Amino acid sequence: MTTTIAVSNQKGGVAKTTSCLSLGASLSEMGHFVLLVDLDPQAHLTLSMGLRPNELRRTVGDALLRNNSLVSVSRETSILGLDIAPANQGLVVLEKVLYGQPGFQFRLKNGLDSMGDGYYDFILIDCPSSFGTLTLNALAAADVLIVPIQCEYFAAHTLLNYMKLVHHTQEKTNPKLKLRVLVTMYDRRNKICRVTLDRMQRKLNSVIFETIIEVDTKLRESPAFGQPVTLYAPKTRGAEQYRALAKELLNHGR
Repeated sequence: MTTTIAVSNQKGGVAKTTSCLSLGASLSEMGHFVLLVDLDPQAHLTLSMGLRPNELRRTVGDALLRNNSLVSVSRETSILGLDIAPANQGLVVLEKVLYGQPGFQFRLKNGLDSMGDGYYDFILIDCPSSFGTLTLNALAAADVLIVPIQCEYFAAHTLLNYMKLVHHTQEKTNPKLKLRVLVTMYDRRNKICRVTLDRMQRKLNSVIFETIIEVDTKLRESPAFGQPVTLYAPKTRGAEQYRALAKELLNHGR
């Protein structure tokens, strides 16, 4: 059975793409077949896998336009069991083209369904930092929405917006969607971080992951080398924490 996970946050710099890549790599390391879907016009996930977005002949945009299947636009990566449906800036135009067309929010779901259940064990979708057409497609297709979030003052406001979005999605397009919260870039030396984490764990006990992703310079370095941290620096704290997240997801979050 395939589990589809959307990774999203409207705020940049919260390790959204890093989490999508590192979680996907950790799952594939455990023997699962994983498809990464880059829905962000910035194409950071595509770049993180060492691909050049402007040189790609086919992208996820072609699948959303129904010119090609998701299978035909996806590419194998250097990591066994990890594929990617890449993106480029053409998604900016596509988002405007799709909006308002009948069933536009189900384009991605239909493309994933056409692959057949079991083609991949996990599908991870890197969403843009906006609540537009592409994000709506991701939420309509997903079983789980993971919101990476820092322990900071505006975290509660961000989560409130996502809870409203999840409720709206459950009512309109995807009743099975579940919300999970992942704390990222945590600095245990920072008192505000510790206090905020304590409040989040008490108030969000049912949806927050036990695994916490701490600040790690290797996590920031790895995309520049076209590798997930589990391959670039496999023995670092960041790599071990994303492996722990993958195990938690397998044991409790599917």
